[in-house]
Amino acid sequence: MEKPTEEKTSSCEVCGSSFATKSNLIVHKQEHHEDKLLYNCKICGFSCAKKENLARHIITHNGYEPYKICESSCAIEHNFASSIKMHSEEKVHSCKICNCTFTTNQSLVRHMRTHTGEKPYSCELCEYSCSQKSNLVAHKRKHSGEKPYNCEVCGSNFSKSHHLVVHIRTHTGEKPYNCERCEYSCSQKSTLVIHQRTHTGEKPYSCEICKYSCTHKNQLVKHHRTHTRDKPYDCKICGHSFAHRESLVSHIRTHTGEKPYSCDLCEYSCSQISTLVVHKRKHSGEKPYACKICKHSFSQKSNLIVHMKKHDGNFKS
Repeated sequence: MEKPTEEKTSSCEVCGSSFATKSNLIVHKQEHHEDKLLYNCKICGFSCAKKENLARHIITHNGYEPYKICESSCAIEHNFASSIKMHSEEKVHSCKICNCTFTTNQSLVRHMRTHTGEKPYSCELCEYSCSQKSNLVAHKRKHSGEKPYNCEVCGSNFSKSHHLVVHIRTHTGEKPYNCERCEYSCSQKSTLVIHQRTHTGEKPYSCEICKYSCTHKNQLVKHHRTHTRDKPYDCKICGHSFAHRESLVSHIRTHTGEKPYSCDLCEYSCSQISTLVVHKRKHSGEKPYACKICKHSFSQKSNLIVHMKKHDGNFKS
C-alpha cells in the first residue's frame, strides 16, 4: 500500500500555487481569491485580481515559457523563483540543537521555539499562549465565535481553514491517507495514526487511577467518567443524564420511537446497532460467549453471566 502521496496535482489557476488535494485548493481560492477576480481571459476563462497577471497568463497560450528548471516550465518570473527555491538544496539557516536546516531565518526562529518552549503570543481573554501568531488568531475565534471558512456545498462554517479542508472531503470522498499494512484509507492524518495502532498494539493513553490504557485520547476521557461518575449529557425530554454522547443518542430514540438499524434477513429493526448484532446471531447460530467450566455457549454475554451463577451456587430459581 502506498504512502500518502506528496505529489501536488491540483493547481490554482489564479496564482499558480499547487496543492496535494482538491479540498486544499478549494480552501486556498476561498481564502485568497474570492471576490477579487476582476480580469478574465477570453481564451480559457482564467480569472485574476491584477491586470498584469492576466497579461502574464496570456503568454501561456502563446507557448512562451522562458523559465525552466525542472519538468515544470514557468511563464512568470516569480513562479520560477519559487521553483528555484523549492529545488535548491541550499538551506543556510541551521538549528544548533538538532541540526535541522531551513531556507529562511523566520522558519528557524519558529523552529527554535519547539526547543525553548517559548510562547510569545498570549490571549488577553484567557491564559492561552502559543508559539505562532497564526495559532493565536485561530484561538481567539473560540471567544468571538467567528467562523470565516464556509463550505460552498452545504453552508457549514468553520473557525480554522484545515477544519474546512477535512470537511470538504466528506463531499468529495477524498481519502488521501493510506495504511501501509492493510487497505484502510481515511481523510485525516490523525485518523490514520490512530488506525495504525490496531497493527502495532500501541496504547499511549493510560489511566492514572487504574491500569486501563487505550489508543485514543477520547477513549481515555470516556473511561475517566467511570471513576468520576460524571454524566455531562442530559436528555431534554425526561432529564435523564449519561456519561457518553452515544448513550444519549440511543436513549432519545426511546422517546422518538426511531429504529434506524434493520436486519437484512427479516423485518426486525431496532434503535441500537449492538442490539442488531445480537439479533443476527439468531440467523447465524453464532454463540461467542462460552462457559469455561461446562463449555456451554451463549449468543449474549448477559446470558453467560446468569449461567455462571449456577456454578457459583448463587443462582436463585
